[in-house]
Amino acid sequence: MKRVHEIEHADIVHRCFRCGYCKFPEDYVDFNCPSYRAFGWDTYSPGGRMWLIRAWMNGELTTTPHLAEILYSCAACDNCKEQCVFPRFKDYLPEIFQEAKAEMVTEGLVPPKVRDYFKAVAVNGNPYKLPQAERGKWAQGLGLPVFSDQEYLFYVGCVGSYDEVGQKMARSVGKLLMDLGLSVGILGDREHCDGNEVRVMGETGLFTALAEENVIQFKALGVKKIVTLDPHALNTFRRDYPRFRGDFEVRHFSEVLADRLAEGEPVLKGWKVRVTFHDPCYLGRHNGIYDAPRRVLQAIPGLELIEMRRNRKNAFCCGGGGGNFFTDILGGGEDAPARVRLREALDTGAEILVVACPQCYKMLDDALKAEGKEEVMEVIDLAEAVRRAG
Repeated sequence: MKRVHEIEHADIVHRCFRCGYCKFPEDYVDFNCPSYRAFGWDTYSPGGRMWLIRAWMNGELTTTPHLAEILYSCAACDNCKEQCVFPRFKDYLPEIFQEAKAEMVTEGLVPPKVRDYFKAVAVNGNPYKLPQAERGKWAQGLGLPVFSDQEYLFYVGCVGSYDEVGQKMARSVGKLLMDLGLSVGILGDREHCDGNEVRVMGETGLFTALAEENVIQFKALGVKKIVTLDPHALNTFRRDYPRFRGDFEVRHFSEVLADRLAEGEPVLKGWKVRVTFHDPCYLGRHNGIYDAPRRVLQAIPGLELIEMRRNRKNAFCCGGGGGNFFTDILGGGEDAPARVRLREALDTGAEILVVACPQCYKMLDDALKAEGKEEVMEVIDLAEAVRRAG
């Protein structure tokens, strides 16, 4: 596997699979890896993947559909990086998995669902294969202006633009931002895919094209500040776009809401309810934003926030990351990450599960239905929680 050798990651691969500490972060109780939880084989763990990657590098394994499925089952949740005890190379772990997938792309041997995802984004500009003209329909009737010279561009992303649950969240957040008096505009049908999942799944050429297109458009419009609906977009705008001269001030909507509530806006009447909060991987582990959504919830009079056993940096992933939201390689069985996480939320005794990511929203809402617990708990987004308390 040429790419791993080129950037001298071979030693890291070897050390990783011989360690395995990330399997036992909490007194050997939990292995906080969604793909391992779904399939139950060590092959699907970080160390197991490293064994396979090393054998692949050394020519002991050839590229097979099963190997590709194992590599693409990674949800890119960054838990292995968070739990790793070797500071010198922990940051390289997700990068190595990404490089392995990039090699799969180069060889043209990605799983069919991954191939179809890339094709849909390349041809249609979104993974839903829907027309560009429909991208802004989620905002109809809200009165959100088209971006011109506002302080913030509200970037919604593919899930918020096209998915039914994502659209519900986009409308909720967009309306609240507007009600708060934030100077904000949207791109509507001029918005393009941010490319985070394209990059994570290894299609570097397509990602570069998307990033360059967005940077050119944002600069031409005079965009300086961006508030995102989706933590996945936040991640790539913050961490990847600067390589393409895309130096923008990027914030997640939860950060904006937390600041406004700290300033006393809006004045909330209160809401007597017990809630629990799910930390999105791309908001928490990838970008270190844990407090902002909790500050929003704690600002609501009468609301009781009950933490799940696994929270903040140890939060269990819903399984949607790494493109799995679109490819569904992890599946939806009883041990699917979203259903495991939903059961953890139910164990708190909370009435409401609050989310801050459209992908998490969809995954956990579907899990609620699969578990048959719709009469026991409701999944809502963070902005909706604020609106109910207003």
